[in-house]
Amino acid sequence: MPRRISRALSPLSVLALTLAISGCIGTGGIAPQGKALEANSLVTDEAIHSAAQDAHWPTAQWWQAYGDPQLNRWIDLAVQGSPTLAMAAARVRQAKSMAGVVEAAESLQINGESSLKRHNWPTDPFYGPGDLANSTTWDNNAALGFSYALDLWDRESNATERAVDMAHMTVAEARQAQLELQNNIVRVYIELSLHYANRDIVEATLKQQQQILELAQKRLSGGIGTHFEVSQAETPLPETHRQIDALDEEIALSRNQLAALAGKGPGEGTSLQRPTLSLGAALKLPSALPAQLLGQRPDVVASRWQVAAQARGIDVAHAGFYPNVDLVGSLGYMATGGGALEFLTGKKLNYNVGPAISLPIFDGGRLRAQLGEASAGYDIAVAHYNQTLINALKNISDQLIRRESMDKQQAFAAESVATAQKTYDIAMIAYQRGLTDYLNVLNAQTLLFKQQRVQQQVQAARLSAHAELVTALGGGLGAGSDVPKDSQTTAPDTPALLKNFSN
Repeated sequence: MPRRISRALSPLSVLALTLAISGCIGTGGIAPQGKALEANSLVTDEAIHSAAQDAHWPTAQWWQAYGDPQLNRWIDLAVQGSPTLAMAAARVRQAKSMAGVVEAAESLQINGESSLKRHNWPTDPFYGPGDLANSTTWDNNAALGFSYALDLWDRESNATERAVDMAHMTVAEARQAQLELQNNIVRVYIELSLHYANRDIVEATLKQQQQILELAQKRLSGGIGTHFEVSQAETPLPETHRQIDALDEEIALSRNQLAALAGKGPGEGTSLQRPTLSLGAALKLPSALPAQLLGQRPDVVASRWQVAAQARGIDVAHAGFYPNVDLVGSLGYMATGGGALEFLTGKKLNYNVGPAISLPIFDGGRLRAQLGEASAGYDIAVAHYNQTLINALKNISDQLIRRESMDKQQAFAAESVATAQKTYDIAMIAYQRGLTDYLNVLNAQTLLFKQQRVQQQVQAARLSAHAELVTALGGGLGAGSDVPKDSQTTAPDTPALLKNFSN
């Protein structure tokens, strides 16, 4: 065989030999077992089927439906100053930076180093340096070293894709943190509104109880009442005062909680005025619900990106079974002796270049363990995604059922208030005409206050149900195109070469 041909075949022979040797380390049949659910394959219930189907997703400022400017301003303050959102934003920047670190491994790496050393040679008759005895010389060098990963098995590119997928996941998690913050503020704000409404009713109850006491005292003074009636009328007053004080406490605590959610001090909460909440048009449910959740719910999107990242992790683990080939080299100047800068002269130039090959032969099962860890991580991510999707549909169904119930309860509560109001009006007219005493009027008024309190509670629950449904639908923070494709979330197959050696 001609020498030129044999030289050309030598690198190929070495590569074939390294592939054969590394192939001896098979995967042992290790592969992921999880499978992501198809969103539209999940059976939905009657609550979802019977909802309006007009593809009307919540807007990004969904809380404006309550018609309260103070709530709008407070949510804006929270989005700007919340430490929770600041941490989420920092995690996004951190993940993007990590992706940049990993991606840098795919580029050419060049490093430079130099040293200038003054060397004094000793005088030693036995070992001595000969002519250099008792002299001083320079021992200097400067070099540029470079390396470039050829990435024959896509190890580096898959590692980069995995890091980018993780960055996408943190972006979706930041959206989820923002949605949870908005929901928490709306929930506490509704509670604050309910505390004010309950306080009005309790204050009206107190006023009524004081009127009953005055009436009992007048009846006693007129000789037609008893001390027992007066004592009976005095009994509920301390408890009513306690209820007012307890509601004042709840109002103050709700203000503190809102201030904390917005990243403000307690003093900021004292500026909160009484809420003026109302709810206009009912939220309508979009069509093609299960599939569209993939692009609307931040937690579903985040878990899907996690699956994509773990899929790329399996590819990285597969690449570990093959030889790693990098192109390395250096260019430098060096000199021992002469002047301080003499090493920079052309005749002192040296260089080297060539491939650097590392191949796994016997690793004590490390590569199989790494592949097993990556496969298990993928299965965990898939199971988490499936559970997130199932919980998302359950949450939507729960809130639809609750919303329908609240609409019915609101109608019943309004009917009860209307009936109690009618009874009170009749009692007042009868009292004015002398057909009944004032105690019957006060009893009718007590029933009216009770029904009004129930109505306020139902209205607050209805407002909360709206907020929870909007949150379950993703709160208008849809990821849009920022969702991995099915091909990105599918577990990669074991390469044929590794399968063969595994068998």
